[in-house]
Amino acid sequence: MQDAKEEVRARLNIEDVIGEYVQLKRAGRNFKGLSPFTSEKTPSFTVSPEKHIWHDFSSGKGGDVFSFVMEVEGLDFRAALEQLARKAGVDLSLYDSKQSGEIAKKKKRLIEATELACRYYQQSLLKNQHALEYVFKKRGLSKEIVQEFRIGYAPDDGEAAVRFLIKKGFSKKELSEAGLTNRFGGDIFRGRMTVPLMDASGQVIGFTGRILKDDPKAPKYLNTPQTLVYDKSRHVFGLSQAKEAIRKQEYSVIVEGNLDVVSSHQAGVKNVVASAGTALTEWHLKALARLSHDVRLAFDADKAGLAATERAIPIAGTVGVELSIISLPEGAKDPDELIQRDGNTAWKKVTEAAEPVVDWVLKQYSARVDMTSAAGKRRFTTEGLTVVSKLTDSVEQEHYLNQIARMTDTSLDAVKAKLAGGEGRMETLKPIKRSGPVEEPGANQPEAAYQDNLLAVLVAYPGTRHHLGGFDTGMFVGGERQKLAEWLKRHDKPLTDVPAALLPLETYVKIVQLKAETRYDGWSEQDSSLEVAKLLRQTEVEHKKQTKQRLINELRDAEANGDDKVAERLRSELHALIKETA
Repeated sequence: MQDAKEEVRARLNIEDVIGEYVQLKRAGRNFKGLSPFTSEKTPSFTVSPEKHIWHDFSSGKGGDVFSFVMEVEGLDFRAALEQLARKAGVDLSLYDSKQSGEIAKKKKRLIEATELACRYYQQSLLKNQHALEYVFKKRGLSKEIVQEFRIGYAPDDGEAAVRFLIKKGFSKKELSEAGLTNRFGGDIFRGRMTVPLMDASGQVIGFTGRILKDDPKAPKYLNTPQTLVYDKSRHVFGLSQAKEAIRKQEYSVIVEGNLDVVSSHQAGVKNVVASAGTALTEWHLKALARLSHDVRLAFDADKAGLAATERAIPIAGTVGVELSIISLPEGAKDPDELIQRDGNTAWKKVTEAAEPVVDWVLKQYSARVDMTSAAGKRRFTTEGLTVVSKLTDSVEQEHYLNQIARMTDTSLDAVKAKLAGGEGRMETLKPIKRSGPVEEPGANQPEAAYQDNLLAVLVAYPGTRHHLGGFDTGMFVGGERQKLAEWLKRHDKPLTDVPAALLPLETYVKIVQLKAETRYDGWSEQDSSLEVAKLLRQTEVEHKKQTKQRLINELRDAEANGDDKVAERLRSELHALIKETA
């Protein structure tokens, strides 16, 4: 899809796309504005039309037009490409293989069908008095929220929607593939309030149908089945409506029901989304992690909710999100009921009072057993250690092992022994082993942002590059920084255009060039040389600090495994490093 990406890039002005989200003002050759990712008061967000890149100096983020849309909309690359392609008028199917092109056309057709069905359901709601009373009086929804979530009504006719869509040119096969018909070819949604399921960009891809009159023979809720465009394991309900609030509040709340989301938004708490029940997946958390790494669950505190929370813990560790739990007050079975009973203030208060997920799980387990009996302690520690063993951070594990020991009035050694299976070794506390260096985009590593500044000075002032003479460029964090540093070490010419050797990291090089222009323009030769010397020293110190920590972790690992030969070598290396830095 590289050709498609370049065609979209060529047709769009980056300042026009970003200008839809950030108020930009001309500043010389560039544009500047307030960061959409932090709460800064002085503009440090810069867009370079010439380089076709952006960089946010306050958060350290940067990239091209695609990475901006991915960040601000919470999309993956493919979704961002599709969104920008629509804006640019580029038909992506022309750039796909024949099979991919056919799939793209089919997806487009199915989305057209679900979008048209959504409009039909909206019109049907306006024509049915019983449905209007249910939506506005019984559910208490406002006109604004009904319009925002495009809520409608599926007539209790049997084939009303099918007839309408066939008249609009859709075949029964297409309607079936869009999940709009049942196995008999009739309407799948009948006599139900319809709530559209939308993707992150707001396209309708399916529906949730809530029956108006509860019938023991019919399910209360009915969802679109799996289709080419709707996958419940990946879909986050309400994300298109909630993403701006999630970025602003810096955390997201996941509830069980789609109507809980609707009620929450009506109550003014808009950073709320839902998964398909309690079946939280890695894809759900990844979608939310693009907006904020603080994710809070408001699942029921029943057996199913506890099990779902347990399953979410290792997934959260893999994705890298901080998971916490929201507990509802006594008597409120879900957020919708709490809002109806106590108003929006109560719901907002509990979302802000979330507690760490493992603390919550341990509390739930302790409440289900007799913590004064040996049998109760055995059951509690067995269940608690099952959760703690899934934690990937050794410090966090140690914290909860101590907590379990306190809660059971047991020694820490006894708890560790049980975790290790009675063999006296804490195998689950081993540091994570990595087969090689972690490759991460340099522009998205704020903790090493000073190295971007260092490279920017070296780009701006070629005369300072002699400082790199005997310097090990492997001390730079990330492959992009290392490769650029190595190129600068070997070349004393100005870096104007991106040379062929650096094209694989073109976006990062352009970000560094932009930093050179905006941060170091007009510096004297002496000041720029002192800046390079200072930042190189910082790089060396930080590298040795990281190396020391790595050796300590590996030494602990070797000692735990009883590998005396490796342990002795690591002690020697660690001693030499400590002596060198003393």
